[in-house]
Amino acid sequence: MNVNKRFLGKTNIEVTELCFGALPMGPLQKNLSAMESAKIIELALNRGINFIDTAQMYKTYEPIAIAMKNTGIRPILASKSNKKSYEEMEAAVNEALQSLNVEYIDIFHLHAAREGANAFEIFAEALKCLVDMKSKGKIKAIGISTHSVAVADLAAENDIIDVVFPIINMNGMGLLDGTKEEMVQAIKKLYRSGKGVYLMKILAGGSLIANYNKAMEYARGIEDYHSIALGMTSIEEVEYNVDYFEGNGPGEPPSSTVNNKKALASRAMCKSCGKCVAACPNYAISLDFENKAIIDSRTCLTCGYCTPVCPEFAIRIV
Repeated sequence: MNVNKRFLGKTNIEVTELCFGALPMGPLQKNLSAMESAKIIELALNRGINFIDTAQMYKTYEPIAIAMKNTGIRPILASKSNKKSYEEMEAAVNEALQSLNVEYIDIFHLHAAREGANAFEIFAEALKCLVDMKSKGKIKAIGISTHSVAVADLAAENDIIDVVFPIINMNGMGLLDGTKEEMVQAIKKLYRSGKGVYLMKILAGGSLIANYNKAMEYARGIEDYHSIALGMTSIEEVEYNVDYFEGNGPGEPPSSTVNNKKALASRAMCKSCGKCVAACPNYAISLDFENKAIIDSRTCLTCGYCTPVCPEFAIRIV
């Protein structure tokens, strides 16, 4: 891959500007088989992408492990967990190590998509665990993944945090506690404080695919970042994205990348528990007058975070 690599802030972790986002290929979204997903990841590694972002929730460790074994390439690995106790976070780190068959995880994040300014209080015990895991060499850097402007701003002043994974896109979709302009300022503050910064949801969960070039120009125009994570679910998407970052674009994305995803909630299956409402990072789900889940397609990021919490399997990303 003929693009510059960048060190993530003050860490000694060097990453490609393009990061492979493993969320959409997993069961929360497209639900590709492990072998299908592995082939896509293998191409990404062989084309030079050296950075993969995943999470305990995404359930994509298996195909990443297969791809690493088949290619012999060990990329930079970032994972995350929303567990809040010391013991649960320790189990999450160990699960990642065992499932990926590696001796250490390069970056392990607090998965704090929806938490606000009190995130570091909520995750206090989990953060202690990550500090201990880092001292033991099981992780190399501690991070936080966030949709909140307030959290991004606070992370710049938190000496424990090495890397931050904030949401940003040209439409401001998914942002909490502030505007896109304020998030850009928080990102610049993070960068200048020496934090590693890589960006998520540049394409707003796929809803900006038709405006790929403008969306990318907006994100890359921020300048104060080290990498951009893009979810990929096909060979065509990998080829297109790598070509773009190599400067061989722009052009239009291949037809297979056109976003037709949407989240649907079955009224017949919904039991009105409200767990999906609490799980949605963008407040796109509410309960209607009959206490049935409804999803606002205008604000839904099709991230799939709602699907695993529904005890009735009433929500699907289709």
